[in-house]
Amino acid sequence: MLLRLPTSVSEAQECMAEGAVPIGGATLVWATWQQDGFPEQAMSLRELPDANVIGREALGSAVVLNRIDGRVPEVLHRAASTVGTGAVRRTATVGGNLVGSTLRCLLPAALVLDARAVVLEADSVYETDLAEVLAKSHLLLSLSWRDPIASSYHKSAGEAGGPPPLVVAAALHAADDGGTRLRVAVRDGYEVLTESTEGDAGPEEILDALRRTVIGALHPTAWEAVRQQVTDLVPRPADS
Repeated sequence: MLLRLPTSVSEAQECMAEGAVPIGGATLVWATWQQDGFPEQAMSLRELPDANVIGREALGSAVVLNRIDGRVPEVLHRAASTVGTGAVRRTATVGGNLVGSTLRCLLPAALVLDARAVVLEADSVYETDLAEVLAKSHLLLSLSWRDPIASSYHKSAGEAGGPPPLVVAAALHAADDGGTRLRVAVRDGYEVLTESTEGDAGPEEILDALRRTVIGALHPTAWEAVRQQVTDLVPRPADS
């Protein structure tokens, strides 16, 4: 297998046009290839600057999870820090986790940030929403979002070999009308639900509004985690 390491977008597109298979951090495909056979060509974006950005409003798809730190909002930092083991976080990438994994541990955090995706194709680069990326398994180049006022993240303890642990992510954003808006995402099993509501009211009023959405129909354990995140987040100062 020939591993290609493009250093520009145009070079990456050339690799794609020639049939190179994107591998991310290879944590999810290696076992399959060992069983089913290796492709003739593979491509990693680890040398591509556009896929390695880390900042308050952007994150590249080739960034390995243990590099995600306080430069990004708290919700994304904490989500990355709880994925797998240290060994997994040293190799798994943002793109592999979001697009290649069934768990998609970073997805709730990306949803509450209202992140947009930059997608790489053999003949184009364009921005789209996460729903399209996940539905069509696009090659993700990077994520971008508006820096939130504050954010938070909760992940329940999980059992080895058991169902995916409950995740609740939340972020408070400045709205265009001068107010604020709260976004909440919940991973319950393999399903991820997301809702938003005005964030200018107190925690109880916000929770009342969320109860009238699909999140309000969650089981008591999940709802209690949502309640705790909203209660903790709304009075908090902005992320530092």
